[in-house]
Amino acid sequence: MIKVGVLALQGAVREHMNSLEACGVCAVAVKQKEQLQELDGLILPGGESTAMRRLIDKYDFMDALKGFAREGKPMFGTCAGLILLAKDLVGYSEPHIGVMDIKVERNSFGRQVDSFEADLTIKDVAVSFPAVFIRAPHIVEAGENVEILSKHNGRIVAAREGQFLGCSFHPELTDNHRLTAYFVEMVKEAKTKQFV
Repeated sequence: MIKVGVLALQGAVREHMNSLEACGVCAVAVKQKEQLQELDGLILPGGESTAMRRLIDKYDFMDALKGFAREGKPMFGTCAGLILLAKDLVGYSEPHIGVMDIKVERNSFGRQVDSFEADLTIKDVAVSFPAVFIRAPHIVEAGENVEILSKHNGRIVAAREGQFLGCSFHPELTDNHRLTAYFVEMVKEAKTKQFV
């Protein structure tokens, strides 16, 4: 059975777990870094990136998260999770986990009151995907090995680089599990490679 964790320090944890379970995998709420060792993949949920970083530091998660990435295990960052994955952040000198070759700008779609939904075409996922944007970041620049999966009004809002997947919106806040299913397939592929 594939085991996918959701970093459960802050944010939409239960919704991501429901989505994973709907895709037929074992979902684990990750509250201690030791749990990472038993996982095949990890979702970094939306929430507030500054608060999440404080909690990552408080519970000594950072080295374990970077180690998880080094092992080639897939990671999926949504909204604040996308910010955590990015190697470069607009207005900040240091990244957080910093494993995905993208530059991200925080809150680039406005404040909480500017939240909106949009139908997106996401490459290899869906022609029409209901995306919920809440204080969403966006990808300003993507490295040459980054595959752009979706744009909204000219802004990059979903991308993949190898084992890393990131999006600006909240796929877990809808009943459409196709993006989660896409990530689950990434996890299955990575697990297969480990045994080859």
